[in-house]
Amino acid sequence: MNENVYQHFRPEERPFIDAVGDWLEQVESQYAPYLTNFLDPRQAYILEVLTRENSDLKFMFFGGYEQAERCRCMIYPEYFEPTKDDFEIIMIEIKYPQKFTELSHGKVLGTMMSAGMKRDYFGDIISDGERWQVFLARETSNYIESQITKVGRVTVHLEERPYTEIIVPKDTWSDESATASSLRLDVIISTVYNISRQRSKQLVETGKVKVNWSVNERPDYLLDLLDVISIRGFGRIQVQAIEGKTKKEKIRLRLGVLRK
Repeated sequence: MNENVYQHFRPEERPFIDAVGDWLEQVESQYAPYLTNFLDPRQAYILEVLTRENSDLKFMFFGGYEQAERCRCMIYPEYFEPTKDDFEIIMIEIKYPQKFTELSHGKVLGTMMSAGMKRDYFGDIISDGERWQVFLARETSNYIESQITKVGRVTVHLEERPYTEIIVPKDTWSDESATASSLRLDVIISTVYNISRQRSKQLVETGKVKVNWSVNERPDYLLDLLDVISIRGFGRIQVQAIEGKTKKEKIRLRLGVLRK
């Protein structure tokens, strides 16, 4: 990638930008499609911008179901017509004694990570309040099914299920508009959840906030398009559009918000 590309993105996003450059080059030189691991929405946005600006290749995202947040991307030449099977995603259900215990998103995620799974090897973890399902890259499914027998102290059994049995996730995002004085992390949290700047700053500094699935302890961190912010105990925010400024110079935002 030429140097100009980097200036539109954050310094810490450079390794991902370089990886996208390599993928595009590979598809162009081999004239064959390339399938990525699971990307978060911000990575998907970067991939889309770079592919449109630097190639004539096509791309398609799929994460196992229509509203998936984390998706694999197929980058491909003109002649290729991808189908959903080409994305090599399988859905597993976590079977556990529902009468006696509960699982949580954090526990399921923690179990997957401690089994040695990198976050980009699996997609969304969804639940309707009782049942739990996870989307996996097919090549990791045997490993995961054999490795995971417990989530926390709960004995579990992982079972591959057909897509026709997908549950309807309980969490629903609401679309909200907001105006904020800046795109600082602490400002956006206090605006959306209507708490003081001091309180939101404290949440960030004590490690209770993640941006794109990584803990971020900088209240002054500047958010950008399609970032996903998770605030422990409050919920999640996604920056869906930055729509200019008001007369009083406040930034107009369109957000997806999940309230706990």
